Amino acid sequence: MSQIFKNIKGDRLIWAIVALLAILSFLPVYSAASNLAYKSGSGNTFTFFIKHFVHLILGFAIIYGVHKIPYRYFKGLSLVMIPIVLVLLGLTMMQGTTIEGANASRWIQIPIVGVSFQSSTLAAVVLMVYVARYMSKIKDKVVEFKQTILPLWVPVFLVLILILPANFSTAAIMFLMIVVLVFLGGYPIRYLAIIIGSGILVLTLFVLAAKAFPDAMPNRVDTWIGRLESFSNPEDTEADYQIEKAKIAIATGGIQGVGPGKSIQKNFLPQSSSDFIFAIIIEEYGLIGGFVIMTLYLWFLFRIVIVAQKSDTIFGKLLVLGVGLPIVFQALINMAVAVELFPVTGQTLPLISSGGTSIWMTCLAVGIILSVSAKREEIKEKEVNEENPLEILSEAI
Repeated sequence: MSQIFKNIKGDRLIWAIVALLAILSFLPVYSAASNLAYKSGSGNTFTFFIKHFVHLILGFAIIYGVHKIPYRYFKGLSLVMIPIVLVLLGLTMMQGTTIEGANASRWIQIPIVGVSFQSSTLAAVVLMVYVARYMSKIKDKVVEFKQTILPLWVPVFLVLILILPANFSTAAIMFLMIVVLVFLGGYPIRYLAIIIGSGILVLTLFVLAAKAFPDAMPNRVDTWIGRLESFSNPEDTEADYQIEKAKIAIATGGIQGVGPGKSIQKNFLPQSSSDFIFAIIIEEYGLIGGFVIMTLYLWFLFRIVIVAQKSDTIFGKLLVLGVGLPIVFQALINMAVAVELFPVTGQTLPLISSGGTSIWMTCLAVGIILSVSAKREEIKEKEVNEENPLEILSEAI
């Protein structure tokens, strides 16, 4: 065990935060999984607990493996992965199924192992790394808008357009995070305004096309509109039903909660172990439990800003912010949905909600952040060693 800890590099506080979030996820997932066990007909919640445990173990293996890779290699990997991601997203769209009349082409089936994979989560990480690479490349240079269209914005819009039909919330979050990243990277605001306007235009055209040809995207745009209408003007809809059950769970929890495993609303709240797990956490552990979870995510944000600030390269700074900010932003959106501060989006709570792909891709992003942090530690060690050659000689003897 000591050898494992010795090989762990990077920001130790980030390691601790991620580990705490993972540990704190076990009891809520185990409790909320009773709903899934009932629906599946098995009645065995322990199966879902083991599944979540395996997902997290594989996730931490990803963190460990990725954080050992020098972060400069991610520049070239992003170039290789962009066409692969585009192919995966295209296959996902073609393979998509229809669940209760709604387009649900978010997962691609991997026949060899018999599991499903949500390609948009991989695309989100790859795209942020790609944008960070490009922005570091043009840093402190005179930027012409035409020169950035093909190498930067064409891949961005291709990825987003392929994600948009089945997963509007993910596409919207990615677009917003990319806008933030290029802004932090020094991209001219006047050009950024053009990109934002283009994004709004593309979304408008897509909605109009979906309305004109409803058979192409069954009920997907109607679902978005219904959720927005339900949020602004509550009615008896499925989205409103979810929010109402989440609010009941939160109100029931009070300050201290009803206790681990004693949630009632987990039996009525759809997606209680994923999209609405924050409501179950508050019901069982109260506002105290919810505050602890929120504090951990804000602490994580604080640490990634520090890691970015200490990075020795522009690419390292942008890379950390590019893959780190979406984790915190997604967490805040998930919590905001549970308390009806935001429309229902279907975004999970990173590292806490059940699910394989979402956990693994979050862990991939964390591994990249730790890779940047580990490089900084390596540089500091070299500086110390150069300043103390006699100490190195005494240790060798």
